[in-house]
Amino acid sequence: MMKDKKVLIIDDQMDFGFLMETFFLKKGSKVFLANSITEGLRVLQEEAPDYTFMDNNLPDGFGWSKTEFILANYPQTQLFLITAMEVPKTSSTSFSILYKPLLKDELRKMFP
Repeated sequence: MMKDKKVLIIDDQMDFGFLMETFFLKKGSKVFLANSITEGLRVLQEEAPDYTFMDNNLPDGFGWSKTEFILANYPQTQLFLITAMEVPKTSSTSFSILYKPLLKDELRKMFP
């Protein structure tokens, strides 16, 4: 399912990014890491990933503030916002909210 898929992880916590990268590399995915919204949007534009995981609390702003822009301009990506705080719900089928702490078992269920 994940073989040859592109995954973008936008998170400023290096440990979390490394864990996510390791998980998806084992699935045969190509993984890109970014540690800010600005860098993440650049990679999104250049690589057109199938899946984007974006932390809500980043050094240059809140990921939530960019979700509508990403959904409108990059419809090919399935967007996951990762947060420890409550954010407004959405009905978009290409957008999901994942709450921290994100457990490996949750990822395994979503990406067998």
